[in-house]
Amino acid sequence: MTDQTGTPPAALPELLVPDGSDLRFALREGWRDFLAQPFYGAFFATVYVAGGWLLVLAFTIKGQVWWTLPAAAGFPILGPFIACGFYEISRRREAGEGMEFTAILGAVLRQKDRQIPSMAAVIVVFFLFWNFLSHMIFALFLGKTTMTNVSSSLAIFLTPEGLAMLAFGTAVGAVFAIVLYALTVVSLPMLLDREVDFMTAMLTSFALVRDNPVVMLGWGAFIGAMLFLAMLPCFLGLFIALPVLGHATWHLYRRTVAWA
Repeated sequence: MTDQTGTPPAALPELLVPDGSDLRFALREGWRDFLAQPFYGAFFATVYVAGGWLLVLAFTIKGQVWWTLPAAAGFPILGPFIACGFYEISRRREAGEGMEFTAILGAVLRQKDRQIPSMAAVIVVFFLFWNFLSHMIFALFLGKTTMTNVSSSLAIFLTPEGLAMLAFGTAVGAVFAIVLYALTVVSLPMLLDREVDFMTAMLTSFALVRDNPVVMLGWGAFIGAMLFLAMLPCFLGLFIALPVLGHATWHLYRRTVAWA
């Protein structure tokens, strides 16, 4: 098998040691990619912004809460494919290739026949298991309290049981987030770049975070903070945050994973 440049990849890549300068470089190049191709950034980000609006609509319309689960499921399913759009743009700019819309979209759609769907399945399993576990945590701490509408009566979270649930749930959620981040931070761009199986990509990504926890977890915390802030103004900040961070992830992959 060969990569998109026609070069047979090595069995395993060499992991380089990232530092703060690599993070700054990745973020700077991500911003440049966004400014160079803002249309594509807006195009791919629209899917997530529209999904966020759909989730809010599902939560607020009475009697339609059941729409929340299928709408939320679209995020982990579509996420890897949307990210591939940003990676492909950065890859093409790096290689000096053309930016034809059909070529970029075709490269993203071709991922359905490669390893990206397997990665999407892993992300969906994480999402569904966390959904189930969060309900279990709620039942464990607040199952015996008087039934109330938590969306309109937030006082239940200020009780000792509510505070304990928030603390425990946050800790468990953080563990889930760190594990998923470690498995995907460079595995997704690697799968676009090379013909490797998704398990090799995930293990490589996990090894990079394990061997460089301060830098890589710091990058993950930065991504989480930026996405949180971007969602505050009605998800509109995602039109900038998603493309910039997506492009930057590609450049961080290129600075930390070296193929022979």
